[in-house]
Amino acid sequence: MTQRNNMLQLILSLVSGILFALGLIVSQMVNPAKVLNFLDVAGTWDPTLAFVMGGALLVTIPAFRLILKRPHPLFAKRFYLPTKQDIDARLVTGAILFGVGWGLAGLCPGPAITALATGLLPVLGFVAAMVAGAFAHKLIFEQRT
Repeated sequence: MTQRNNMLQLILSLVSGILFALGLIVSQMVNPAKVLNFLDVAGTWDPTLAFVMGGALLVTIPAFRLILKRPHPLFAKRFYLPTKQDIDARLVTGAILFGVGWGLAGLCPGPAITALATGLLPVLGFVAAMVAGAFAHKLIFEQRT
């Protein structure tokens, strides 16, 4: 890959990240109260985030089909897609932990990083815990393989 392609890839990544963050802000996915009300189906359920998810799927599914017909991305030699397809205990445990964390805090990684701009202490604490968890995972699991 050339230096020009590296720069273009970085610029496109930045633009994509900004666009994603704007989508999270406009849809209020960065508002933990909004997310918690969406998850509270037995209480003060707010179904509006289902439209956000549905809208995302309407764009993503056809876009992925079109993009994956290309031999490679615009500025990379190949696509980097997940290859593991089996469902094991680690995957299930991680999904459960993610869901419990999302349900308790009302934040997941993307919205939390976007919400850092608010400077709110709970968001800072969430991101600090998320980074600590990533390092703990690296220490515990990646040294075994």
